[in-house]
Amino acid sequence: MNSREIVEAALNFAGPERIPMSLPEPYPNDFVGAGIARDPERPGVPWHRTETGWAMIDEWGNTWNRLEGFSKGEVAKGVLADWSDFDTYQFPCYDHPEQYLGMQVRFASTPDKYHIAHLPGFPFSIARKMRRMELFLMDLHLERDRVMELLSAIEDLLATMIHHIAATDADAIMFAEDWGTQDRLLIHPQMWREIFKPGFDRLCSLAHSHGLKVFMHSCGYIYDIIPDLIEVGVDVLQFDQPRLHGISNLARDFGGKVTFWCPVDIQTTLQTKDLHLIEQDAKQMIEELGRFNGGFIAGYYSGNEAIGLERQAQDFACRAFVKYGSEKEYQVRLE
Repeated sequence: MNSREIVEAALNFAGPERIPMSLPEPYPNDFVGAGIARDPERPGVPWHRTETGWAMIDEWGNTWNRLEGFSKGEVAKGVLADWSDFDTYQFPCYDHPEQYLGMQVRFASTPDKYHIAHLPGFPFSIARKMRRMELFLMDLHLERDRVMELLSAIEDLLATMIHHIAATDADAIMFAEDWGTQDRLLIHPQMWREIFKPGFDRLCSLAHSHGLKVFMHSCGYIYDIIPDLIEVGVDVLQFDQPRLHGISNLARDFGGKVTFWCPVDIQTTLQTKDLHLIEQDAKQMIEELGRFNGGFIAGYYSGNEAIGLERQAQDFACRAFVKYGSEKEYQVRLE
């Protein structure tokens, strides 16, 4: 099996010869990712130093700040500071075929890898930045009609991207939407179902109609809506904090229904720097999440500096994933 076949077998619960992995060199990596080129008319302003830290303006027009030079930062001022700004707002364009050429070239050069096309967000993650998080959360209660109008426009834009991505050699789309706090969803699950689930359904169905799998990253606790995400067609849930939900809980309730893509937990286990605990976490995820003839992808968190880690801890996790997820070890565990 080549990398692409291994990933497809894992996602379809068809018995890969080993677990798929997305690890840095010198370890295995079965994936190649590519993004969409920005609208040349909306280049934004790159990160630059200011008197108080760092700032940049993204292609949507949002102003970002950060204190140091390595984290992703956060939106300090959304482009829609007032809802009246929405009436004249022009979205960046993602309908030029040239914006997808780099993606196609990258995928064509790696035919044996599994190809992931990265979207620049999903309706919530884009909208909450355009308004700024705290304002948008209030808008869900106070400005429902405007919220629905904005989300619909973003869905249309994302649908355009998916149509173009389908013309490349992509195998899947991936987006990031951080929906959780430490112990609950950012909003009531029923509100999520009323406002956001229809958009998830529309876009996941569109991707599937083009033969694309759907990968979703989310930080925080989102257990209450995992059944909904599976229902609308999310194929892979990428969690950096699997222990927040409970590894055994995820396997018990959702094993064989969705694939989990996880590093060793970045918030708890890796922070201990205890090599025995790190190895046991890697082994447990393979044994419990990956025991459904697939269902688990070994991951790596690339921002070690941002979470105060030296590479040694994750390097040990990589060795554990390779040790217990290799062809010989994994086949024994499936039996």
